Amino acid sequence: MPRRLSQQGWFRVVMLVIALEIIALSINFFYAPINVAAGGATGVAILLDAAFGINRALTVLIINIAMIILAAIFLDKSTVRNIAFGSFLLPVLMYITPSHRLVEDAVLAVIIGGAVFASGIAILYRLEASSGGTTVPPMILKKYFKINSALSLLAIDMVVTLFNLLVSGTNAFFLAAFSLVITSIVMRYIETGLDLKHQVTIMSNERLADIQTMLLQEDQSLTVFDVRGGYTDNNKEMLMVMVDNANYGRMLRRVHDIDQNAFIVTTNVHEVHGGTFGI
Repeated sequence: MPRRLSQQGWFRVVMLVIALEIIALSINFFYAPINVAAGGATGVAILLDAAFGINRALTVLIINIAMIILAAIFLDKSTVRNIAFGSFLLPVLMYITPSHRLVEDAVLAVIIGGAVFASGIAILYRLEASSGGTTVPPMILKKYFKINSALSLLAIDMVVTLFNLLVSGTNAFFLAAFSLVITSIVMRYIETGLDLKHQVTIMSNERLADIQTMLLQEDQSLTVFDVRGGYTDNNKEMLMVMVDNANYGRMLRRVHDIDQNAFIVTTNVHEVHGGTFGI
């Protein structure tokens, strides 16, 4: 058992390094070369580099150290441990990773950079880790003032984004704002869309038994509920099936082949844990 835990620990460290390197790549290859700061400590670093030539990695390191001190004062030790590794490693990776403009078109750079950045952040969230920086103040505000951390983090990012107007102009500001939207969409998709399932409930007045037989023949697990019609007050049965995205369309066609008037309600389910797709 200790050996297994050790292997899991090493895997987590490797994934943390990969996630932080992805973030470093997004900054050094896409955002920094076009002087677009889309929030966070890395955004501040890009602004100071563009305005005064201050090394970006050094800026991120200083900000992260300050945030670790704040976390140590106002938050618990576990939070400090969760952010410490990323806070120190990210600036190191930013320093050793070459900085080069891969994409000439600024809009395309922001789209790709936002997607790459979101991928790294999403991995960190899955690992319950953080790259430090401006994620700390929202935690403090939530703990002491019950302010929603997502809203306060967005507010901080918007303030940083506004400084693009002073440093790089209007074009950079709109690109940075667009990048925040791209990052938000990609993160939401990574966190939920890649594991999307469909919870399907099926009712049929005449052919429910045939539909159930068809589903079982296709090794589709299902649950049968006893329900009562609100209008007719009649007792009926309803099938509940959990199906993945790839098999959803085929299942609907098979059901409608049996009963064109079958009543079907589908709900998107972001994650399913344990067991099979039914009972």
